[in-house]
Amino acid sequence: MIGGGGPDSFFGMVHNRAIALDASRELVAGALRSNPEAAMRAADDYGIAGYPTYQALLEAVQSGEQALDYVAIVTPNFAHYEPAKAFLQAGIPVLCEKPITMTVAEAEDLAQIVERQQVPFVLAHTYTGHPMMMLAKEMIHRGEIGQVRKVVSWYNQGWLATALEQTGQQQASWRTDPARTGISNCGGDIGTHAFIAATWVTGLAVERVSARLNTFVEGRVLDDDFNVIGELENGGIALITATQIAVGYRNDNGFRVFGTTGSIEWHQERAECLLVRHGDGRDITYWIGAEFDLPASVASYLRVPSGHHEDFFPALANLHTTIERLIRSRRGEQDVPVAFPHPSVQEGVAGMKFVAAAVESSNNSGAWTQV
Repeated sequence: MIGGGGPDSFFGMVHNRAIALDASRELVAGALRSNPEAAMRAADDYGIAGYPTYQALLEAVQSGEQALDYVAIVTPNFAHYEPAKAFLQAGIPVLCEKPITMTVAEAEDLAQIVERQQVPFVLAHTYTGHPMMMLAKEMIHRGEIGQVRKVVSWYNQGWLATALEQTGQQQASWRTDPARTGISNCGGDIGTHAFIAATWVTGLAVERVSARLNTFVEGRVLDDDFNVIGELENGGIALITATQIAVGYRNDNGFRVFGTTGSIEWHQERAECLLVRHGDGRDITYWIGAEFDLPASVASYLRVPSGHHEDFFPALANLHTTIERLIRSRRGEQDVPVAFPHPSVQEGVAGMKFVAAAVESSNNSGAWTQV
């Protein structure tokens, strides 16, 4: 694992638990901090083989000193591209936190390497690992709500409603720093989740956008509020919003998809259920549970029977399961369940193009801008 070893690191902890959730995987090595000495101490805390830098870890893998099946990159945005590129060029599969890179050019470069090397890559949009979000994608793909006309997706948080970064809080500090997060704070951090909900779930690309980005907190450089109208490739419309200044809100994200014969609705804070409304008046709520008639592509990712929650950790674990299945299939192993089409490098490129187009549109008074 690259990154995730800091005392205030959230994603290192959750990826470690997600990796360990299934007995088929374990965290064995890492370059966990940008400071080499701190990286070695963090590895001791994790009880794994430690390396001072990602370069040292890669060299150990290439020399045969360190066995590694794939690498998880859980650093802040600015430190995704270089290690991802290095491991992909070496033919080593990568699971990378979102957004994929800092720029469109970097994302496109990684996409070219993945295509050339034919190496598995999974983009860690955690919520796409929720079984009900996976079910929504399956149902829309099968045409169960007809043609998609409109998508509304959102992500509301309130933790940056004040200048938290000025207190030295680590998570706020790097997210609001252009040098470490890129051209957009709110859009890149959680707007990309709303974007994935609108596009990955429906299978439709956003072709052009009209956007309004706001910075409400005084002294903050980047946006803390992100609002986009998007035109879908099938002629439909997408309303994609995200905010970090919604006082009292924590992780209110979800989506509604309106089709010609039905609608689908999902809320992350009630992740265990999916509401499907049909044109004939029937409303059906699907609940997580292996005994229900879910498609095999979704059911094979479930771990507990209905009535038990499968939330954040299992959702992230499902993305690790997907890259594990891709790797095992690549090796030619038998009886490997089919990997669900979770976001990969192309979704990463699309997300970067979307954020860049939204920033450009907002800087031009909301002018329609091609993605």
